Amino acid sequence: MILIVVKFRTLPDWTERWLELVAPFTAATRAEPGNKWFEWSRSVDDPCEFVLVEAFEDDAAEAHVTSDHFSAGLEAMRPALAETPHIVSQGIDQDDWNLMGELQIG
Repeated sequence: MILIVVKFRTLPDWTERWLELVAPFTAATRAEPGNKWFEWSRSVDDPCEFVLVEAFEDDAAEAHVTSDHFSAGLEAMRPALAETPHIVSQGIDQDDWNLMGELQIG
């Protein structure tokens, strides 16, 4: 599985509209074969920072970045960004979320 985490810093005028702006890209990506999850969060420390956590089956990640909606999504985001996003992309040896062993409930 390919696990990707991206931090996006928005311009203040775009911050409240960010999730609406990326909604078409989000929906199209979630519909891709091999997409495991594509989840947005907002930083509790910086209201202009959004974090995207996404995962793909190993053979699906390349199709994602070469898709038309990927290119369109990046171009839609560009005017709303304050800086180049920061990314971590790593292949990992698991297929889904694991339970946290240090904090078992029930």
